[in-house]
Amino acid sequence: MKKSVLPLLFCSFLLACDTSPSTLSENPDSTREENSVQEPIAEDDKAHFQAIDSEEALIATALMAAPHASREGCTVIGYNMAGEFVTLQEGNNEFICIADNPQQEGFNAACYHKDLEPFMARGRDLKAEGKSGQEVFNIREEEAKAGTLKMAPAGSTLHIYYGPEASYDPETGAVSQAKYRYVVYMPFATAESTGLPEKPIAPNHPWIMDPGTHRAHIMITPLAGE
Repeated sequence: MKKSVLPLLFCSFLLACDTSPSTLSENPDSTREENSVQEPIAEDDKAHFQAIDSEEALIATALMAAPHASREGCTVIGYNMAGEFVTLQEGNNEFICIADNPQQEGFNAACYHKDLEPFMARGRDLKAEGKSGQEVFNIREEEAKAGTLKMAPAGSTLHIYYGPEASYDPETGAVSQAKYRYVVYMPFATAESTGLPEKPIAPNHPWIMDPGTHRAHIMITPLAGE
């Protein structure tokens, strides 16, 4: 069973590849109705939470990373309980979700627009070949510039749903203490072309990361409770 630890999730997310199977990196949704962050779980409510220890639980919690209105039709991929990277659920809409990895500590799921799949899949393949985070970045940068790696249109979004505990409420799919983060991809955008700063100027403020590269993206991390 997983240990419960505070995650350093986002850094590992972006280094590997916005959702690589080995470190599930770049990955978020709504509070259930609107796009906001879940409130911390009260101690007296924790009795409702169970371990994420089945494929059904993996699917339910992965779908929490998708926008509420779109969860029913999402494709879900990721590691199953046997440690195999598989398609856990076939979908019919524009979203692909990546389930939490049962073999890793904490909880980390993601959902992204299907147009990002070539970028994500290339990162997973390179990571599986043993490439480091920097090597993955360099290879995809070169391929994107050469036109051999198809990049998604600007504005394609990755939703990340993450937390320190791999336990969930079977009735709602909500994961204990989980929060959301959003990544809006803007290939080769810069601070000058977007008007965004290259570092956050305050909590909850958007900023642009990896400006000028194939992986340029706007970072949005909602404040807890909003």
